[in-house]
Amino acid sequence: MNYPQTLAWLNSLGRFGMKLGLGRTEALLKAMGDPHDLFQGVHVAGTNGKGSVCAMLAAILQAAGYRVGLMTKPHLISYTERIQVDQQPISDDDFAALLTELQPIFDRVAIEHGQPTEFEVLTAASFYYFARAGIDLLICEVGLGGRLDATNVVDLGVEIITNIALDHTQHLGATLELIAAEKAGILKPDSLAITGAQPPALGVIEAEAQRQSIPLLRLGREITFTAVDRDWSGLLVSATTPSATYSDLRVPLLGLHQAENAALAVAGVDALRSRGWEISDGALKNGLAHTRWPGRLEVVDQDPIVLVDGAHNPAGLDRTLTAAAHLRHGKPMVVVFGAMQDKDLPAMLSRLREAGAPVIFSRIDWHRAADPSELAKAYGESSRVAAGASQALAMASQEVGKEGIVLVCGSIYLAGEAMLAVGATRAHPRPVPHGRPRR
Repeated sequence: MNYPQTLAWLNSLGRFGMKLGLGRTEALLKAMGDPHDLFQGVHVAGTNGKGSVCAMLAAILQAAGYRVGLMTKPHLISYTERIQVDQQPISDDDFAALLTELQPIFDRVAIEHGQPTEFEVLTAASFYYFARAGIDLLICEVGLGGRLDATNVVDLGVEIITNIALDHTQHLGATLELIAAEKAGILKPDSLAITGAQPPALGVIEAEAQRQSIPLLRLGREITFTAVDRDWSGLLVSATTPSATYSDLRVPLLGLHQAENAALAVAGVDALRSRGWEISDGALKNGLAHTRWPGRLEVVDQDPIVLVDGAHNPAGLDRTLTAAAHLRHGKPMVVVFGAMQDKDLPAMLSRLREAGAPVIFSRIDWHRAADPSELAKAYGESSRVAAGASQALAMASQEVGKEGIVLVCGSIYLAGEAMLAVGATRAHPRPVPHGRPRR
């Protein structure tokens, strides 16, 4: 298959929907020689911030001289973003060749275990690719929940659960405690666990860590941090773990909430050090300072400033709107919003009303997207509707003028479409300067 044919085949798997469980993924990996058993690193779950923590960890470990595999999801613009080595996505041609090579295995396993889903295929293929690429460490982001997520076949030695909020309740449960139980399913015996969760979810994670007889570091207790918000320059963070205090850490990501993610990443580095991995303080500082996580409060255009963010649930949208309010400094702002129909739309629309900015509801080219006309109707205040990201950006830019801000939010898919519309198509981080190679 060439790349377009590969995408068409992957999209065809979407008709099988979401199937939580590890059986098919384990069968696929067994047929590939269990490549996932080779890896050490960090497995990251949570409701919000897990991608940012992964990006920070990958940048730090690359700065330390390691060859780093990075699995994130979903993607902004291209499926290739989900399989990265040293923060460079797999090429289109290699992606197509990888899935073509593995397709006989997918077909063979389907006979006994049923057709793998798109996510199961991508997860198994990623592990196979990383094993062949000879990575030193793997940073793996959970797709959905944790306990039954396809990525939960790995035992990397360190687990981070960022925070717990209401999202994907139809799959994970309607309470914070139920969702926490699913996220805590990534904890493994003989590992080290870290969390930013707060009560009541924290108690569930504590109980699971105790059941597994593993140490658990908690944000606000064993891990503390302070931060100075430097507006458009990012943050200056100091973090304290049981091992040390790390001062004056530059974090270029926007939004004060990234200080929490940075503290969790620092604790993750300490955990890897305790397992024998050499990571200098200089690499920690250098990696954090060079972290880039596309589509998360990222400036993708100027005159006016276009700020895109992938927050896709009420808790995440709260953080995004709070950060934008801090950054705008009285400048005119228009919000371009779109979301998936299975989200808590009433709660998200309520947050938008509180933002005090005009809203343009944009259509998203995705099968689960909510109808923007229905969103505008439910919003109940003066708003406009756009046929897509390009039109929404044009409308918003005209309204705010060259000195204003256009905030695009509500869905990572809308963020990606906005980036394409303004030509910001390089949806992966800049390379981080390497330290001494460690192979």
